[in-house]
Amino acid sequence: MRTLGATLAAAGTALVNLVARRDRPVVDLAPGDPAPDFTLAASDGRTYSLGDFRGRSVVVIAWFPKAFTPGCTIQCTAIGTTAARLREFDAAVFGASLDTAEASAAFADATAIGFPVLSDVDGAVAQAYGVLGRTGLPNRWTFYIGTHGRILAVDRGVHVGSHGDDIVSALERLGVARRP
Repeated sequence: MRTLGATLAAAGTALVNLVARRDRPVVDLAPGDPAPDFTLAASDGRTYSLGDFRGRSVVVIAWFPKAFTPGCTIQCTAIGTTAARLREFDAAVFGASLDTAEASAAFADATAIGFPVLSDVDGAVAQAYGVLGRTGLPNRWTFYIGTHGRILAVDRGVHVGSHGDDIVSALERLGVARRP
């Protein structure tokens, strides 16, 4: 029932935004660009800021449209299946959506994502990262941010069923250090 409700809510949001033709400024972040800073509540009850990781660890932000919808559930479950492998890297991994921190907490539990899910309720951070689509929901994109606060890579072709493995591969490809 929760999946149906979330799917209908996402479809309603998308329909309203498409009919209203809400245009947003185009933001197209690329490797080498400074990553927009953020301070967001998360599913684990903590608040995270990008600046907290500067000089310390790589940050991965896996955006998804709406908690408890089928594709997002598959995506975050796939990340959860690789949580132990992801923890081997010197990287802070986050899911992110426009859902409330409470919904994100329930979703993180349900999917066993193994990492905090950031809650960007007003969409300001999603807008800064350029992930908001015409539907008003985040595109399924993943950002890799270096310790220097610059974008290392952006995955705009996320495959929901293999997303955890894809993040592991990207961290390896980017040469992210492993934890001792």
